[in-house]
Amino acid sequence: MPNLIVTLPSLLVITRFIWPLALPIPIKIILAAAMLGVSQYHLWSRLSSGSMFAPEFPRAIVILFNWAFGTILFLALLQVLLDVITLPAALLYGVTVSDTVRYMIAVIAALTAAIGVRQATRVPPLRDIEIGIAGLSPRFDGYTMLQLTDLHISRLFPTAWARAVVERANGLGANLILITGDLIDGDLASRRADVEPLRDLRAVDGVYVIPGNHEYFFDYRAWMAHYADMGMRVLSNEHVVLDRDGGKLVIAGVTDKSAPRTGNPGPDLAAAIANAPDGAPVILLDHQPLNARNAAAHGVALQLSGHTHGGMIVGLDRLAARANNGFVSGRYEVDGMTLYVNNGTGLWPGFALRLGRPSELTRITLRRAT
Repeated sequence: MPNLIVTLPSLLVITRFIWPLALPIPIKIILAAAMLGVSQYHLWSRLSSGSMFAPEFPRAIVILFNWAFGTILFLALLQVLLDVITLPAALLYGVTVSDTVRYMIAVIAALTAAIGVRQATRVPPLRDIEIGIAGLSPRFDGYTMLQLTDLHISRLFPTAWARAVVERANGLGANLILITGDLIDGDLASRRADVEPLRDLRAVDGVYVIPGNHEYFFDYRAWMAHYADMGMRVLSNEHVVLDRDGGKLVIAGVTDKSAPRTGNPGPDLAAAIANAPDGAPVILLDHQPLNARNAAAHGVALQLSGHTHGGMIVGLDRLAARANNGFVSGRYEVDGMTLYVNNGTGLWPGFALRLGRPSELTRITLRRAT
């Protein structure tokens, strides 16, 4: 069924865009076959690695597939729009759309896809935000945390990209680095060299990480052990207490809701914050934002999440919001708790397009709430 769904835009483009063009039939057949081939990008990815989430083609090929896939998608949308606009004239006066107009919308679709891929694959810019925390100790007023999430280190986001992210992250001088899941796409043998730059992440109070759903696609236990070996502290339904001259701040992390499908422990917020110091604000790392109201009910002050990629494209973000209880990008006030949903540092290489929902390195400055 998923293969059929991703084929539909190509079928629309073939029937409504390619076939009406004044081109020789063999050329039309070649173009149609190429589009159908591109539409099966996720099938080719699965054949290359055993998983649609980890294409093992050269990076240039992955970029080309994403650009072509995006071009087909945008061309299908533009063709539908063109049909709607020209339908009255076609019915009333027999007016037909010229090839020149069709070639123009093809160029627009290709350029839009190129911009989208470029926005998706760049090293993210900094996003600075301040968040007020009730009960925050004066010792933590002005405390800075850098959130990374959804790096999806892969053939699309390889060693060089990871190294550039680490250099930019370290240069921001945050007190703490928090990584909220989906660091990788691929098994440890395939991605070992690509994730190696993360070993160099540095912050005064350390680097903490939780799993996302993609860690469970590729041997969760092996990846958690490797993150720990790289100097990152894994928070799996547990917490740590940061202490500054008697002022306390709790950093808690839960596993992903997809964990039970692979026989691993699911998220347990009660266990994650059990025996936390009374009165100390809790900052929760939860890869997916949809259970934010439960976190608020447990007294969490701030939840940091990712997973949605910000919806990737304006308009498409509304669909992502429906799948995540309305939480898709940015700051939300949820029953007295602040939820921040990060657009992501990277992106799944199976749909690497961003328009209006930019990637981000998010530096969060904590302030005492008045």
